Amino acid sequence: MSTIDESFLVGLIGDGVTPSLTPPMHEAEADAQGVRYLYRPLDLLTIGRDGADVGELMRNGRELGFTGFNITHPCKQLVLEHLDSLSDDAARLGAVNTVLIREGKFHGENTDFSGFARAVTTQLGGVALDRVVQLGAGGAGAAVAYALLSVDVQYLTIIDLDATRAEERAASLRALFPDREVASGTPDDVAGALENANGLVHCTPVGMHQHPGMPLDKSLLRSDLWVADIVYRPVDTELVKAAKAAGCRVLDGGHMAVGQAVDAFRLMTGLEPDAERMRAHFLNMLAKGL
Repeated sequence: MSTIDESFLVGLIGDGVTPSLTPPMHEAEADAQGVRYLYRPLDLLTIGRDGADVGELMRNGRELGFTGFNITHPCKQLVLEHLDSLSDDAARLGAVNTVLIREGKFHGENTDFSGFARAVTTQLGGVALDRVVQLGAGGAGAAVAYALLSVDVQYLTIIDLDATRAEERAASLRALFPDREVASGTPDDVAGALENANGLVHCTPVGMHQHPGMPLDKSLLRSDLWVADIVYRPVDTELVKAAKAAGCRVLDGGHMAVGQAVDAFRLMTGLEPDAERMRAHFLNMLAKGL
């Protein structure tokens, strides 16, 4: 457990991370807890470094007294070869977004999946998890799919524009969760897959400010379907608004963004963060256009 007089120095390594809301979320929670905490983005684009340099950057940070790092695109897999140990879930996922420095050693964790899993169980508690359809098989989709299966989704269908990528993702998950059914499909399969589904999870860029729109026909939404989005800029995506209008239980993308930060803060400090306070700060930053 951390002491109140301990200080923390944390970095975020990745492309285009300067505008990230994760550093101010961590710092505001630390301020609220009376902890000294400095969180700096190490933007590869700004400092002219490549994703392959993640190991060197972490070693330099270790020498400078960093507590740890959050890791994002394009380094979540590249960082693996530089770690001394991994959590079981990070090893199964083959991706790390949080690195702790303990006694000079690098330990990898994945709070992308745990943050989403916690959001589902706390914000959508009691929903049926028998059959879920996921749109998007990319990097974020990998963590989300793993999270869904970890919270006992029994039948998961992964839909992607790239049929090969969808099937490769499904196959890797079938190997990790042999007692579950994981299928793949293309957008042509969405309507059929949703007919008997309990939930829909969206993991593509559609709905972001730079990619506005709906990822599926809103007529497919119905009141007995729960809907989760991972897009959070804006937090009220077209999908979120349409799902609410259809009477669905809805999980907006802010919950995953905050969830990963909550879990990372706990790992970095040993302190228990106030998740609701962190979400309130996050939403306030979004409202201010940060």
